[in-house]
Amino acid sequence: MPDLWSDLLACLDLRELPPARAAGAGGASAAYEGRNQRLSYHRLFGGQLLAQFARAAALACPGKTVKSLHALFPREGASGEPVRYEVERHREGGTFATLAVAARQSSGVIATAAVSMHAAEDGPDHQTIPKAPPVPGPEHRVEIDLLPWETRASADLDAAASGPPELELWMRIPGAGPDGALAAYAPALTAYATDLTLIGTALRPVEGVGQRDAGTAFTSAVTSHTLWFHRPFRTGDWLLFRQHSPLVAHGRCFGRGDVLTEDGALVASYAQEALLRFRR
Repeated sequence: MPDLWSDLLACLDLRELPPARAAGAGGASAAYEGRNQRLSYHRLFGGQLLAQFARAAALACPGKTVKSLHALFPREGASGEPVRYEVERHREGGTFATLAVAARQSSGVIATAAVSMHAAEDGPDHQTIPKAPPVPGPEHRVEIDLLPWETRASADLDAAASGPPELELWMRIPGAGPDGALAAYAPALTAYATDLTLIGTALRPVEGVGQRDAGTAFTSAVTSHTLWFHRPFRTGDWLLFRQHSPLVAHGRCFGRGDVLTEDGALVASYAQEALLRFRR
């Protein structure tokens, strides 16, 4: 298996397709191709698709950043085939842009995203949200599959004992480095990280079942995922992913979260709905 961090970065390095191919891609105004993570299972991880959606939108609208992204996952993606991202600009002005992005493989569309872009503006700046607590000590360090960076958590999502459907997850995603090469990747890397633990958070009240029981005690699959980016931010410092799941019902679960910097600035929010079926 390749190094997970290097493998993830390679997936975010999208290749722009020649104009002739982009023009023929279902009315798209731009098109890009991304390789897949080299994981041990056959289907694509939704976080990879979210991250690549964010990169495709940023490449299609230089000078603007992702304001919001709403993704739907109608079909399972195959890991053995690259993904083509077709970007259609519905409108692009001086400040805002609205895009539709389709992720395609030979089987058809595997995911879609509606993306809103925004150029930074000056204006009032205030927030009303509980402050971030201190970063927990190294004894709270946890290993979460697919996260190639340091992570600390307030609860163990693999534990069989029940608990409240809440989680405070601290992450220190690698920063841009001295040359600033990764600065533009912060939204994509954050989008990637939001797709891993909301289902586990929803499962916490269920006695005897934890996130590690996926595929045995329950089956799950993300059906939709939305992100909002509120402020510019950088990786390299601690970020708090504060999550809550208010509902599990009718074979689905719903969760939401906020991303805060160590000094308490709210930089992003996210929400997710997923299929969640318990085996009899």
